Amino acid sequence: MSIYGFYFDGTRCTACKTCVYACKDKNDLNLGFAYRRVFEYTGGDTTRDGAGAISSDCFTYSVSVSCNHCDNAVCIEVCPTAAMHRDPQTGLICVDSSVCIGCGYCALSCPYRAPKVDRAKGHSVKCDGCNDLIKDDKAPVCILACPTRALGFGKISELQAKGEQVNIAPLPEKDYTLPNMYIKPSKDARPVGTDNAFIANPLEVL
Repeated sequence: MSIYGFYFDGTRCTACKTCVYACKDKNDLNLGFAYRRVFEYTGGDTTRDGAGAISSDCFTYSVSVSCNHCDNAVCIEVCPTAAMHRDPQTGLICVDSSVCIGCGYCALSCPYRAPKVDRAKGHSVKCDGCNDLIKDDKAPVCILACPTRALGFGKISELQAKGEQVNIAPLPEKDYTLPNMYIKPSKDARPVGTDNAFIANPLEVL
């Protein structure tokens, strides 16, 4: 079984969110549901010294995130019906809606908040990496839609050669789940746990 994952180049992302809209369109997602989110993270201070000189260490950067199809997928571990499972061909994590009971354990356990419970459908929903397209040797729609080519997708061995396993704020510590997301961080990227910054677009991502 091949293991696939996502690649994100933080030096190219402009936070246009085309990836978000393409995903919503392909999956026919209602208001309130988004499988991919773009975090806008900002912080720093602008100060004036005694002589009146102004200095600033302000920064901002974006991170595009969907399900990371983690090696240590807690959503699979907590699922009581095995509805949350790893596809044997692609290694991508999918939901078997025929056995999902909508308990929400997956949504509560995932530190990336990737799974969500669709009460109208009665089961959990999430990014499956466009598993249907991957099996036809096509790329996920978020990759195809990105105008700056900030997103990539492929086998983990290929992604590891391009970047490092994601471990930047505002995302959680990578050791929790071992995410299959590799990145080229922007020069402004801050480590996990940075406390002098905040998510500037909480209504879009939280």
